[in-house]
Amino acid sequence: MNDTAPRRGPLARFFVGAWDTMNFTRRLIFNLVFFGFLFFFLLAVVFGGRAQPLLERTTLVIAPEGTLVEQFSSDPASRALGRIFGDKNEEVQLRDLLRALDAAKSDKRIERVVLRLDKLQTSGMASMRELSEAVARLKASKKEVIAFSESMDQKQYLIAAQANEVFLDPMGGLLIEGLGRYRQYYREGLQDKLGVDVHLFRVGEFKSAAEPYILDAASEESKTADLFWMNDLWSRYLGDVAKARKLDPAQLAAGIDELPQRLAAVKGDLGKYAVQQKLVDGLKTREEVDTLLTKRGIADEDADGGFRQISFEAYVAGLDRVVNPADTRPQVAIVVAEGEISGGEQPPGTIGGVSTAALLREARDDDHVKALVLRVDSPGGEVFASEQIRREIVALKAVGKPVVVSMGDLAASGGYWISMNADKIYADPSTITGSIGIFGMIPTVPRALEKIGVHTDGVGTTRLAGAFDITRPLSPEVGAVIQNVIDKGYADFTGRVATARKRPVADIDAVARGRVWSGAQAKERGLVDALGGLPEAIADVAARAKLGKVEDYRVRYVEKMPTPFERFFASFAQSRAGAALLGQSDLARGLLSEAMPQAAADLRFLQSSIKPTSGVPIKALAYCFCEL
Repeated sequence: MNDTAPRRGPLARFFVGAWDTMNFTRRLIFNLVFFGFLFFFLLAVVFGGRAQPLLERTTLVIAPEGTLVEQFSSDPASRALGRIFGDKNEEVQLRDLLRALDAAKSDKRIERVVLRLDKLQTSGMASMRELSEAVARLKASKKEVIAFSESMDQKQYLIAAQANEVFLDPMGGLLIEGLGRYRQYYREGLQDKLGVDVHLFRVGEFKSAAEPYILDAASEESKTADLFWMNDLWSRYLGDVAKARKLDPAQLAAGIDELPQRLAAVKGDLGKYAVQQKLVDGLKTREEVDTLLTKRGIADEDADGGFRQISFEAYVAGLDRVVNPADTRPQVAIVVAEGEISGGEQPPGTIGGVSTAALLREARDDDHVKALVLRVDSPGGEVFASEQIRREIVALKAVGKPVVVSMGDLAASGGYWISMNADKIYADPSTITGSIGIFGMIPTVPRALEKIGVHTDGVGTTRLAGAFDITRPLSPEVGAVIQNVIDKGYADFTGRVATARKRPVADIDAVARGRVWSGAQAKERGLVDALGGLPEAIADVAARAKLGKVEDYRVRYVEKMPTPFERFFASFAQSRAGAALLGQSDLARGLLSEAMPQAAADLRFLQSSIKPTSGVPIKALAYCFCEL
């Protein structure tokens, strides 16, 4: 009997050989990729893991570049790539700046701090005041603080003014101009030119968020309310700068009003004008400031500028390395709610009804978390998404975990909705809050379609069938239905605020109706409980949870954790070897360009506001266009 297997035919041998070749190639490529990543990982560990040594008499140089944010909106790998390629849209976390400034107070190795704020893209007044107060605390600790700028705006200057010395480049500029808020209005363009009719349904004569779509200019109610809170912020700004520079607030205000004459007297030289007004201490170039720092500090020929220094980024990285991951102390959790409020899962930098609620639920289920601070910086957004988040705050309190809200630059409309049920609400005096109101919009386009010869017609089984089709005119009956929904939303909003704040609904309605307040004005009207920043909120909630002294508990941000690959790639990209390799990679550049964020626009907000929601005739919005 012959047991020899039958020989394959030529066609079979061809396919088997091809299969074996493909398998071999696949394994080869996989192994090359695997060992390539392993090789570069080892390089990152060997060459990139070495911390910059911090020697005695070091100057901490804080020169942040990018937009000031509460929370990064991209993963660590994307940020590392951005730094390699000089990404101009980099972000700087407020918490990192505050941490560096506060740590430097007691760090004996830090002799002085230099502030270079030209490339810091500032946000609202509340965060600027937090930073300026941190600089003032640093100066009070007897650490020398020097600010230098080639040119800066008035928000950057609020921080710089707290320094012991402020220097400006002789060709630079510094202009304090006041606060203004101007918007574009689209009624004529949408209605008269394009034939798009925007139907607005709202409660509250001060709820002006959607006015640009129905008016050609701001309403008198909007102007009155805006000027009221803006004047409060501006008077505080003048007071803060005057106190830091030992000036009279009236003198600063006069300098703005008389700017044309005073600037003409120095022949248009903004630098000389700044010195004359005692806003800065002198005019020096970058090289002259570096020479000054070298004389006062320790010379280092290998360092940028010639003096011993450590960068803000390296200093913060050093602070991160001293965190003990095995720390078993009870925790105060911080959840950041920053950006617009939308439904579903949303990335960091925005607020998702599902994703932000999940972070709060994570803190509720974590036995190590004993209390929570919700840090809010939001103009609001969708009502239902706001309600999902508010319910999680209530649930946290129900299991015995106290919740305190810390309002940042902005906590208005939906931002207030998610805040109102906290045990206590803190706001900076210059926080923008309130705007308790509801609105909805429906654009209809039959006139626009008629311009190009398109008409809509058909039949329905009821009077409401197809009534919300934007290609048809909006009937008065349907408008009444929508207004009823908006009225109910406003009643829900004010009713929940009244319950949370333990006040009659009539009292809440009197300070609501869509009106915006500063933090100080909101406290006077009972919408916030105390004035203060994040440190005060943390101390308050820790006391409520009876956690003892500061050293008896730790503070942890509850955020979406990066994947192991993102952590590896970020570590690799931050190493010298990784930066050198990726800096030459066209592929990496292409991937980065695909991930660049796009700026939001008013008309895109209009588009998103009409996205249909199952079961409701219109999406109710609690939103405030009240950022400076």
